[in-house]
Amino acid sequence: MKQALICCAIAFVITAAIGPSVIRYLRKMKFGQKILEIGPKWHMNKQNIPTMGGFMFIIGIALAVILGGLITGTLSVHALAILGLSAAYGAVGLVDDYAKIKKKENAGLTPRQKLVLQILVAAVFILVLFLESDGLPSLMIPLTGISIDLPWPVYIIFAAFVIVGADNAVNLTDGIDGLAASVTVPVAVFFAAVGARIGNTGVTIFAGALAGGLLGFLIYNFNPAKVFMGDTGSLFLGGAVAGMAFACDMPLILLLVGLIYIIETLSVILQVTYFKATHGKRLFKMAPIHHHFEMCGWGEKRIVLTFTAVTIVLCLAAYFVALP
Repeated sequence: MKQALICCAIAFVITAAIGPSVIRYLRKMKFGQKILEIGPKWHMNKQNIPTMGGFMFIIGIALAVILGGLITGTLSVHALAILGLSAAYGAVGLVDDYAKIKKKENAGLTPRQKLVLQILVAAVFILVLFLESDGLPSLMIPLTGISIDLPWPVYIIFAAFVIVGADNAVNLTDGIDGLAASVTVPVAVFFAAVGARIGNTGVTIFAGALAGGLLGFLIYNFNPAKVFMGDTGSLFLGGAVAGMAFACDMPLILLLVGLIYIIETLSVILQVTYFKATHGKRLFKMAPIHHHFEMCGWGEKRIVLTFTAVTIVLCLAAYFVALP
């Protein structure tokens, strides 16, 4: 874990150090968040808080992976592949954020445009996995200790579905101050430990950098937030989580460690389905589900701390119980 700690420290220091400059630049460029009128009314006071702040931890993580890898002599294809996947999704988020700012509303790329770009990025990442593979891809089944080999055509379809799904799930989780970053820190620590356990140094150094970058970002993003990560940051995080899972050959472990992301996504799907089926009735007061808890009177800090605590427990269970 020494390599992970070094990368964590580098990413934390860089992200924390450049934070004020990034925030000043975003304010200067008037890259402010636009709040949907259908959202919680008290969110209107967040209007025009700088968005696209994910840049600060993307820079910190990228430099930490490269510098930390060079310092420790552990820079690997896996680390660069996960970083590439994350950065590519961050670029999709950047285009989406810029479109929102240009339109001066909380709607950027169309769902179809975003989906096509996400699938293309996933396809490139899967191609890298294919080129690095010396046989059929293996899939670890949590809680069973069993790994199965899948034919590449089946694996490609499965991987594309999971990667794009994870990316959008993390994106949906980014709805209140500090939530997506806080929930992802224990997930990053989990994969750093898994990488060390299975001897995948690339995952270890990337996960360490991810944890450090997010901790540095939370200095400015925890409630009350001075900056938001935007789709630039949340799509980067989705790519990072999916990339680490696939690099460890255990994407199904996301059902445990990423349960909060899944619940957030399911709450939206259930809300829309129920609304259409009942001609206007709602299953939750508001979706994603973190807004439901807000409408029930929970404060943002309580939601973030609760969701993060749940993720920590699930990560511990996954590491000590679900892994072979």
